[in-house]
Amino acid sequence: MGISEKIKDIEEEMRRTQKNKATEYHLGLLKGKLARLRAQLLEPVGGAGGSTGVGFDVSKSGDARIALVGFPSVGKSTLLSKITKTKSEVAAYAFTTLTAIPGVLEYGGAEIQILDLPGIIEGASEGKGRGRQVISAAKTSDMIMMVLDATKKHEQRMLLERELEAVGIRLNKQPPNIYLKVKKAGGIKINFMATPKLLDEKMVYNILRDYKMLNAEVLVRDENATVDDFIDVINKDHRTYIKCLYVYNKVDCISLEHLDQLAREDHTAVMSCELDLGIQDVVERAWKELNLVRVYTKRKGVQPDFSEALIVRQNSTIADVCDRLHRSLKEDFKYALVWGKSAVHVPQRVSLAHVVQDEDVISIVKK
Repeated sequence: MGISEKIKDIEEEMRRTQKNKATEYHLGLLKGKLARLRAQLLEPVGGAGGSTGVGFDVSKSGDARIALVGFPSVGKSTLLSKITKTKSEVAAYAFTTLTAIPGVLEYGGAEIQILDLPGIIEGASEGKGRGRQVISAAKTSDMIMMVLDATKKHEQRMLLERELEAVGIRLNKQPPNIYLKVKKAGGIKINFMATPKLLDEKMVYNILRDYKMLNAEVLVRDENATVDDFIDVINKDHRTYIKCLYVYNKVDCISLEHLDQLAREDHTAVMSCELDLGIQDVVERAWKELNLVRVYTKRKGVQPDFSEALIVRQNSTIADVCDRLHRSLKEDFKYALVWGKSAVHVPQRVSLAHVVQDEDVISIVKK
């Protein structure tokens, strides 16, 4: 029996099993087995390098990468053509895009790589419709932009979330607040900082034994931790936590009431590629979700050049700024002067550990 058949058998058994106190341990073990099999299913095949396939090995460039994910013919290629200078082939039939097509979005002084991926179909997590390649490329992104057909309500979103969830992609979530250390001896030690509502010591113990982890230390810090959270911690090498912006296209074909409901949802933007409506709003929302920080540098006695921003990630420090400017700059670093939101007074003399904020101006002083 192949891996796909085993997955289907476990999924069918889980559907047949009634959810109650008596079956929760059995269901927990089934979830663990399912996670292991899905990880095996998506392991690279053919070739030592584990290539994701022709047209998918696109080098990561720019200050961030956004992957356009969605079903065929929802408007991904049209969106790419409108927000970048790249012309991705567009047609009114499925599977126009057969490879990953990169484009560059210039915004706020940043260069953001946009990757138009082939349309995902149901069963992509099992490798259907080039699913392995699409999902591997999505995992390398800083954000997923899920393009959806507004006339389909939430059915497309639910299917795509299920496919991405099945391969370990967690959208708009943080890693579980659970500590796990596998040891060589000493047995299993389980502690809870707060009494969990959905997870208990017996469940944790059984899942660890099922994974053949007979010596481990576990500390559950979150009272809302679930069985799925603990399985994610065990499979952390196969889990990716990515921000997602849900973009509903074709809003010109729905009622104003439905449009208003969609626009109010978290992590959501609405547009109509056909009528050129809302596309700039999508770009601005994407920039906001990425949480990139623009900083400007200046030399002593010279005004900063506000036309050229240095792009760093949120919570970056002066040390990170130095690394972006020149790898040897930290060796000669004496202190930095900062003007802007992160400064208590202007200018503030700071060390390498100082955390910068958007639109700060920085002057590096060498020894």
